[in-house]
Amino acid sequence: MKYAKLNNGLDIPMLGFGVFQVANGDECYDAVKCALEAGYRHIDTAAVYGNEVSVGKAIKDSGVPRKDIFLTTKVWNEVQRSGIVEDAFKKSLDDLGTDYVDLYLVHWPVRPKKYVDTWLELEKIYKSGRAKAIGVSNFKEHHLDDIKAAGTIVPVIDQVELHPEFSQKPLRSFCKERGIVVQAYTPLGGSRNVERMLANPVLNQIGKKYGKSAAQVILRWNIEQEIVTIPRSIKPERIKANFDIFDFELDAEDIAAIDSINIDNRLASDPDTFEF
Repeated sequence: MKYAKLNNGLDIPMLGFGVFQVANGDECYDAVKCALEAGYRHIDTAAVYGNEVSVGKAIKDSGVPRKDIFLTTKVWNEVQRSGIVEDAFKKSLDDLGTDYVDLYLVHWPVRPKKYVDTWLELEKIYKSGRAKAIGVSNFKEHHLDDIKAAGTIVPVIDQVELHPEFSQKPLRSFCKERGIVVQAYTPLGGSRNVERMLANPVLNQIGKKYGKSAAQVILRWNIEQEIVTIPRSIKPERIKANFDIFDFELDAEDIAAIDSINIDNRLASDPDTFEF
């Protein structure tokens, strides 16, 4: 496993396991257990996913000490609008069966600037010690500037859509200058686009060079560029294969070839115009 150093000194595993759209109950429980057995030590969930209970149970039953697992959850948009961040955070802790999370994120920049008030609440939670780090998700540059102007703590992470067709280079440069680690969700293109993404001839040609799949090449491309990445699957064979990326390295020519795939193709909602 490789680790990134967050701006508060905390280490985060660069490869994590995401559970977006993984059903609460056996599906989520089994997937998280499988991931932990495969070697993952970084689990990413969110209140709105509705599966925090299963994530927490899987962690408890895994036999892996809680201190060895980097656990992330997020505060949802309706909570931001209603201003009950503290209550929502306590519920997440209860559902997860833990007394702290390693990372708590503002899930989306809710308008009109509700995310600024939410960020100030996250600062309080961080200072209480119940979140070892705080960050944001789906924030563009101007959103980050807004919370910088209002708060006293720099987010440790901005978790955003990022994949070969949407490489987010300007945002990555902006975050690097400010000591913010970029984390990729939907690194393989998301459930609706993964098969098309993995059929890309550039990715498959590079994969042949190393005896790896296109998915493994994409995840390694993230790691090589210091992007924390959280692929998702409920299939044990894919969960294990996605973890098998630490025995090869891409060269500069490979990275340039993958970079060339970018077409600024945003697949998820735009943080400036979303309506949920």
